[in-house]
Amino acid sequence: MAPRCWRWWHWSVWPRTRPPPARSTLSFRQHFSTQEKTPQICVVGSGPAGFYTAQHLLKHHTQARVDIYEKQLVPFGLVRFGVAPDHPEVKSYGAEDHQALDIPGEELPGVFSARAFVGWYNGLPENQELAPDLSCDTAVILGQGNVALDVARILLTPPEHLERTDITKAALGVLRQSQVKTVWIVGRRGPLQVAFTIKELREMIQLPGTRPILDPEDFLGLQDRIKEMPRPRKRLTELLLQTATEKPRVEEAARLASASRAWGLRFFRSPQQVLPSPDGRRVAGIRLAVTRLEGVGEATRAVPTGDVEDLPCGLVLSSIGYKSHPIDPSVPFDLKLGVIPNMEGRVVDVPGLYCSGWVKRGPTGVIGTTMNDSFLTGQMLLQDLKAGLLPSGPRPGSVAIQALLSSRGVRPVSFSDWEKLDAEEVARGQGSGKSREKLVDPQEMLRLLGH
Repeated sequence: MAPRCWRWWHWSVWPRTRPPPARSTLSFRQHFSTQEKTPQICVVGSGPAGFYTAQHLLKHHTQARVDIYEKQLVPFGLVRFGVAPDHPEVKSYGAEDHQALDIPGEELPGVFSARAFVGWYNGLPENQELAPDLSCDTAVILGQGNVALDVARILLTPPEHLERTDITKAALGVLRQSQVKTVWIVGRRGPLQVAFTIKELREMIQLPGTRPILDPEDFLGLQDRIKEMPRPRKRLTELLLQTATEKPRVEEAARLASASRAWGLRFFRSPQQVLPSPDGRRVAGIRLAVTRLEGVGEATRAVPTGDVEDLPCGLVLSSIGYKSHPIDPSVPFDLKLGVIPNMEGRVVDVPGLYCSGWVKRGPTGVIGTTMNDSFLTGQMLLQDLKAGLLPSGPRPGSVAIQALLSSRGVRPVSFSDWEKLDAEEVARGQGSGKSREKLVDPQEMLRLLGH
């Protein structure tokens, strides 16, 4: 078997006329060499942060040569692996790992990160052994961002509504057998601090066969504060308040009454312990500390009141944040913030090295943020190139990388190889009316390519 690094992907000079895929924030780094006339630039990571930077470089320096490297067998990072299949237009996730809960019982079977769960139903090879048991009645999602709502929506969406998406065949089969009827989405703070957007909330409210559960007491006093809010937060809070407190119309009331599944928002609750089943073999519930808010504005934080409550459940999904990992000992990294120290994308104390995406600024923002952020990194690189601030002298560039891979017996997957895999996925999906049936087994992919 070839060594692990055969998974590196290599494109040589990505075509300038091909637009980058949208909606993600995967991190990357760049090395470049040679004179300003023909700079050689290496981008590590094929998510939108890398693609948008490459696009900016090629657009504004017509002689630039850009090589993109990717550790997976297929490109586009979490554009492909990090988004709910019923939201193909929303590609806004990145970073390498999730934030741990750091509470007792986190290691119990039935506790997963939302990131791994998303990777499972999206076909990320490393998550295909996840095997979530959905035979329970109740699931709890910790966190109140868009990813949490994505996961809740997938758990509660009628499977027939997912049949024509690019969700994996295996995941759809598990979801068909799911017994989950209630999903609680839990947050440490209150309605004014939720991180999801109005679009995702509206979809949850209108999800077929489900009804929302919101406690009107959580919204006491908010009506008077709405007029002071910025417009996006105002609209979001108005929708939450309306759903929690207003009596639905006749048609809506009938729909809610016939709903067989439910989802709810639990505010002012912080996870304290995952509770085991009597035999200790899986999760049976979660202990939540009741919280209250202290401070104002951005300084608002949740503090425990001393009270706790136990919430029975058979599945716990953690969606409390993402983090990047150090790339290499030679690359500076702030372990506390989960970012590479940088000034507008220039890596501190390492001339010629740049960063973009969440590893540059932390896990915040969506596609527009990433696009602008990546363009800025590209702009800084070109400014430095023009000013003669980059390491001088000829360097071998991609030729050296190719020689290194060859010496290690590594056969890279090329872009033309990806096109073959892409065609195979599309062909497999046509039989069932799907846009594609994702290949999830790396060994099968390599066999199809004759590697």
